[in-house]
Amino acid sequence: MADQPAGGPAGEKRTPSRQVRIQGGILIGPGRPLALMAGPCVIENDELMLRTAAKMVEVTARLGIPYIFKSSFEKDNRSNEAFYRGPGIDAGLKLLSRVKREFGLPVVSDVHRESDVPAAAEVLDIIQIPAFLCQQTSLLLAVGKAGKPVQVKKGQFMSPDNMKGAVSKILSTGNDQILLCERGTLFGYNNLVNDFTSIPVMQEIGCPVVYDATHSVRRYGIPSADPAGGRPQYVPYLVRCGVAAGSEALFMETHPDPPRARCDASSQYPLDRMEALLEQARRISEIVRAGVR
Repeated sequence: MADQPAGGPAGEKRTPSRQVRIQGGILIGPGRPLALMAGPCVIENDELMLRTAAKMVEVTARLGIPYIFKSSFEKDNRSNEAFYRGPGIDAGLKLLSRVKREFGLPVVSDVHRESDVPAAAEVLDIIQIPAFLCQQTSLLLAVGKAGKPVQVKKGQFMSPDNMKGAVSKILSTGNDQILLCERGTLFGYNNLVNDFTSIPVMQEIGCPVVYDATHSVRRYGIPSADPAGGRPQYVPYLVRCGVAAGSEALFMETHPDPPRARCDASSQYPLDRMEALLEQARRISEIVRAGVR
């Protein structure tokens, strides 16, 4: 039997994903070190944000991992209207600006409506489209036109190859700085299922892929403050699998005291355990990058 050509079965030619350039000299994509987006799920207060950023800067500097600070100024898809949604765009962007200024970090947060985009683009280095809005044409076009790198989270209801539509919409604005994020697929009965072939499938669309392990352990229909609402003990397994499958970056929500977090308390990973897990991820990533996908 003749050897199969590199890049895929039966002579299929793999489309290389482009590199995405983030403010501060970070490149995410083929041939680049594993990058990290991490921080609390939602902005709670100044002290928590600055404490988390300081710790993560220290950890990632030791490990040589390019780091982008993540936290949401608004969570608009909470399961109950009484649950904490964040400080809102004005106060949230003010705090993210402080994190940028004090630590020299790029920052990422998500937008939910077109009217958010102009103010968000003044502060954010990556504008994120939430999973539930990944098909929202008007929002994708508005974010694309802002000219900043865009991260689109794959909807829990989407197959990975169908993310071509979201990518096409952003590309139509002239913006090719697009990251796709895998965070599991919902088949009902609350559990998210991870198909790790989705990582190379979305890379074949031409975009670097980020893997989100912490949202992948959430259990829908159960409040995030309920211990049954997530399974954080499985986060290390998923991180290792996502990196082994070739993801170019990790997305992780982390908190100094997850049970006290005001959002996703049952799925955020403890801040004091991040370094050991990231060390494993970095070593796996180096093995993967030394080979040929």
